[in-house]
Amino acid sequence: MDRSANLDTEELKMTREQYILATQQNSLPRTEHPQFYPVGIYGWRKRCLYFFVLLLLVTMIVNLAMTIWILKVMNFTVDGMGNLRVTKKGIRLEGISEFLLPLYVKEIHSRKDSPLVLQSDRNVTVNARNHMGQLTGQLTVGADAVEAQCKRFEVRASEGGKVLFSADEDEIVIGADRLKVTGTEGAVFGHSVETPHIRAEPSQDLKLESPTRSLVMEAPRGVQVNAAAGDLKATCRKELHLQSTEGEIFLNADTIRLGNLPVGSFSSSSSSTSSSSTSQSSSAPRQTIYELCVCPNGKLYLSPAGAGSTCQSSSNICLWS
Repeated sequence: MDRSANLDTEELKMTREQYILATQQNSLPRTEHPQFYPVGIYGWRKRCLYFFVLLLLVTMIVNLAMTIWILKVMNFTVDGMGNLRVTKKGIRLEGISEFLLPLYVKEIHSRKDSPLVLQSDRNVTVNARNHMGQLTGQLTVGADAVEAQCKRFEVRASEGGKVLFSADEDEIVIGADRLKVTGTEGAVFGHSVETPHIRAEPSQDLKLESPTRSLVMEAPRGVQVNAAAGDLKATCRKELHLQSTEGEIFLNADTIRLGNLPVGSFSSSSSSTSSSSTSQSSSAPRQTIYELCVCPNGKLYLSPAGAGSTCQSSSNICLWS
């Protein structure tokens, strides 16, 4: 109680002092000419402020004009900018577009009524990378060559997706129904060729040639050469060998001819006859029938036919062969 009474007494004293001070100020004499102090910016400061405000206004007008000009030149619209249109399916470019930096997209396709053209002054390179950023495939179209770098290269048909051509490190597969080589030099193979059928075009010749080495055709179940409507010719510079290791050589034809066989002459004497039929006298009748003789070494020659066999093992044709 005493403490609260002391606080009330002090408040009354403070109120009384404030009242006395207020009445003393009102009782003071007032001067006839009061002094006024100017408030604001005057002089060169005011001119600088106006200059900066004017400069800011001019800059805003220039920026607004440039923005409007850029929007007009770049053809900014609600759908996009210029030839670039933003649609629900992605971005659509109309006309010719140039990319100065790499382009990363998921799919590129042209309009239904126009082709898609990729053009570059040097080359066009398409890269494929995995989720780790490593290069897995690359297609480069250059001025000199078209290069594809990948684990497996495939060319498929538009209908059905049939593999027409595929290549990898192990093999090259051609899945077309027919392989046609139209070059004048034909097809050149550096190593062996395995195929079930080799056929020429209708009314065209088929030629298998090895200019400097041998030509070998092998098959475990046989090699068949058939000329259904023509001749079959085998020509060589040196020997022509027909060999069968376990079977026989069978010649089946209506007529079998052996041309350019040497002709010997028959004599009843024990001495050898001459090897040429031109040594006979002109008065002898012309020989039209000959006997086919075989030497011990397998060589064939003709001998004039007689009442009996005219073949002689001691003939000079057999001795000098």
